[in-house]
Amino acid sequence: MIIITATISTAFAASPEEIVALCVEHSARSRAEPGCISHNIHSDCEEPGRLFFHEEWQDEAAVAAHFAVPESGEFVKRLTALLGERPVINMYRAEAVAMADLS
Repeated sequence: MIIITATISTAFAASPEEIVALCVEHSARSRAEPGCISHNIHSDCEEPGRLFFHEEWQDEAAVAAHFAVPESGEFVKRLTALLGERPVINMYRAEAVAMADLS
């Protein structure tokens, strides 16, 4: 499984509502893509205006296909224009650990 995270701040953005709407639209569209396990955006309870992205993808091929979708590229362009900077994206390879393995 591939996990992708990112954070952005809308604190100094001219139109935070437009950013949130854009992110929600992107997340919903992404969840419909093959290989997407989850794709969510969360508000930070401790830092108003901070949004956290958490995505889980079946494998690297699914991530590559996701980044190749024209709407994904357009999302990053529009978000970058609204924020004034490109979001920092982190990607991790992960495997599930059974809770019994932790005892």
